[in-house]
Amino acid sequence: MKILVMGAGGVGAYYGAKLKLAGEDVHFCARGEHLAAIKDRGLTLRSADREIAVPVPASDEPADFAPYELILFCVKSYDTVSAAQQLKGTLAPGGIIMTLQNGVENEAALCSIFPRDAVMGGNARVGAEIAAPGVLVHSGYGYIEFGELDGAETPRALSVAEVFRHAGILGQLTHDLKTIRWIKLMGNNGINPVCALSRSSLGETLSDPGGYWLTQQLMLETVKVGRAEGAKMSPEDAESALARLTKISALDKIRPSTLQDVERGKRLEYDAITGAMIRAAERHGIQVPVTRAMHALLKLLDQRAGASRG
Repeated sequence: MKILVMGAGGVGAYYGAKLKLAGEDVHFCARGEHLAAIKDRGLTLRSADREIAVPVPASDEPADFAPYELILFCVKSYDTVSAAQQLKGTLAPGGIIMTLQNGVENEAALCSIFPRDAVMGGNARVGAEIAAPGVLVHSGYGYIEFGELDGAETPRALSVAEVFRHAGILGQLTHDLKTIRWIKLMGNNGINPVCALSRSSLGETLSDPGGYWLTQQLMLETVKVGRAEGAKMSPEDAESALARLTKISALDKIRPSTLQDVERGKRLEYDAITGAMIRAAERHGIQVPVTRAMHALLKLLDQRAGASRG
């Protein structure tokens, strides 16, 4: 399958590398020094037990290798519209663009640019980060949950699932995309703000009583809003998620994406997480005070970092 990874950061580069190693026709769209390094020596994939170089054709112009049967859309949510505009005309007939981004609003944004039947949604369940240009460090997990927007089990969805299975990255083909997206947002809203604002790894955050409590409250607020939005969730989902997280052996090595961006002085992707939560809560008249506090602090932090970036 001819695949474009649009946004070859930690998430996109990991899945792209796994697909390339499985024999798929994979191409990366990246920028700057990261792009130059990939062009020069391929992507270096480091995990706990090995380090390998993965040669992948790469460009900053997605049209260079078009058309594509599948586009894994992995850019930051604040770049969704501009990146999607770059992709106009690059899908093959019957091609798919699958968002693996944070948040629950990107499917609608993509449907405003592409035909609805070209769009799929999915969750990236992976711990990975770009440690240096062209160097990807994988710290945990590594699978994709995805499905059609309407939950149908279509031949094309089954075909993509088989490609993912062969590459070792298939989590599940879901019939309830809304629920799995909101469950992912529950994790993002619970983990990302607390880790980013405290500049702590996931292990450091959850081992601290205050950090654990904040994460728990943020997750429970997300459950309330997700249920109002039609997701099949309960408070037990938050408690079971926390229980699973605390059992991960390499928890101290997991650094959520918002924390990575804080440490590198990059723009923060908070609006797709806390902002999306607040917008949905307002639609249903639900109070989310902890999420609002995190949102205000992340916004202030991002503004101050932005002033430093110039």
